[in-house]
Amino acid sequence: MPKVRRARNKPPPEGWELIEPTLEELEAKMRDAETESHEGKRKTESLWPIFKIHHQRSRYIYDLFYKRKAISRELYDYCIKQRIADQALIAKWKKQGYENLCCLRCIQVRDTNFGTNCICRVPREKLEDPNTTTRECIHCGCRGCSG
Repeated sequence: MPKVRRARNKPPPEGWELIEPTLEELEAKMRDAETESHEGKRKTESLWPIFKIHHQRSRYIYDLFYKRKAISRELYDYCIKQRIADQALIAKWKKQGYENLCCLRCIQVRDTNFGTNCICRVPREKLEDPNTTTRECIHCGCRGCSG
């Protein structure tokens, strides 16, 4: 995931100082997740914390702009351009049925064996055994983002 960086030739827009501490905190968590030992974990499990933090960072920017209207369009565009927030994921969150989407890999049918969505996109009541505790996405570790 890209580091929270700012363009050297252009200062960040007004309001940056309000969101910078939270973004720095999320960046520190990201660094910890990247350097964390993955001994004893499956290959995909070692990436789950990174996907989770990436989701948190994009959701933070999305909520500030679309839900709370606390940041300006200029600052939102700056965050998108600097790749602080994931533009494609935010675009999906604006569509009906994808408001709680965990990651884009869960809706890409080419990543599954049978050309379907991920298990976390299936509503819990539609599963044969809804009490199953091991129902987690193999891509990002989500336990249900279908809403």
